[in-house]
Amino acid sequence: MPASAQNSGARKVAFVTGASFGIGAACAVALARDGYDIAVSATRLENLANTVEALKETGRRVVPVVLDLNVHSSIAQAMAVVLAALGRADVLVNNAAANIRKKAIDVTPDEWNASLNVNLTGTFFMTQQMGRQLIAAKRPGCIISITSVQGVIGADQRSTYGIAKAGVMHMSRMLAIEWAEHGIRLNTVAPGRLDTESPSRKSTTRDPDYLTNMIAKIPLHRLCTVEDVAGAVSYLASGQASYITGQSLLLDGGLSSY
Repeated sequence: MPASAQNSGARKVAFVTGASFGIGAACAVALARDGYDIAVSATRLENLANTVEALKETGRRVVPVVLDLNVHSSIAQAMAVVLAALGRADVLVNNAAANIRKKAIDVTPDEWNASLNVNLTGTFFMTQQMGRQLIAAKRPGCIISITSVQGVIGADQRSTYGIAKAGVMHMSRMLAIEWAEHGIRLNTVAPGRLDTESPSRKSTTRDPDYLTNMIAKIPLHRLCTVEDVAGAVSYLASGQASYITGQSLLLDGGLSSY
């Protein structure tokens, strides 16, 4: 069991982006159970209703925040809301993302920009904003970005997403070196084939033949779950991972080992 924020003697805060469902919601609940007060974001506040309700059941303070990674000013505004409401931010989980399924030869400039704006550019500036406030406050912290096994291995019709996620992995390695002197750790969690209600996966995860074929390629013969990801995030945010930085933890059931 990870050491909780309460056990550290401080009332710490975790900010999880893209938390309206799936991985983001699961990570927020896991961190709340570890003792963190929680800020969660989505592009629309009403999308956070179910997550906020689940978080309230943990007894922790919870603040919903509007965040659109396509809009640079939204990033600073979101952090300002978190700091005003909760006083600090110790852990950032970069989960907000956008995915398109399209062959590389058909990707348009607008689609390329839309994918990288959220998955890489927006994630970088959200990370920068977190780093700035931690350095200004002279506090250590932890930044965990949700990436993908597609940032490590190739996949059909996932070029823009995989390229962006590979970029986030390397961003975390670069900033882990830059910000180590401030006690700020940066790591990524890279799920493989995921069982989630994400709209981008509905057409595939509801197809029995596709699922059977996909699971057959995974050495552990099951999909990654949002609870698997949340458990990894909880660990990396904990004191047990205090010597881990600049790393990518692959949760792919052995898929990338071939």
